[in-house]
Amino acid sequence: MTITTNMVVQFHYTLKDATGTQMESSSASEPMTYMHGHNSLLPGLEQALDGKNAGDKFSITLEPAQAFGELMPDSELRVPLSQLRGSKKWEPGMQAVIQTPQGHQQVTIVKVGHTMATVDTNHPMAGKTLMFDIEVATVREASAEELSHGHAHGPGGHHH
Repeated sequence: MTITTNMVVQFHYTLKDATGTQMESSSASEPMTYMHGHNSLLPGLEQALDGKNAGDKFSITLEPAQAFGELMPDSELRVPLSQLRGSKKWEPGMQAVIQTPQGHQQVTIVKVGHTMATVDTNHPMAGKTLMFDIEVATVREASAEELSHGHAHGPGGHHH
């Protein structure tokens, strides 16, 4: 089957930075699962998967605009330490999660005080060129339930 809108796709990936250093890989775990055409992947990655078939292998390089966006200046924010999730003790460079009106957001700790922390709200991979090696594992039609929920279910997908 060919990857088109409303197809559930499983794929393995290896993610490298612009120098070729491996950052992540799904090869030792479940493949990534998503429903195509529902903006649940990086825009450039979903576009590259469009029209591919199970068994296809390819590599793609995504510029920041096609991935996590450009680094935004003036993206620092002061938040109470009690709002940071992910650790009990914080140090600069660590990743944390904060709750925002738009939902959970991953941030990077810049500076830690007694009660407040300064965080960078840019995604940790913002401003980076990313290289993906992709292997499409399976392609199937979405179930009626998946279509009504707008996302894939099962291993590597969403669990209720």
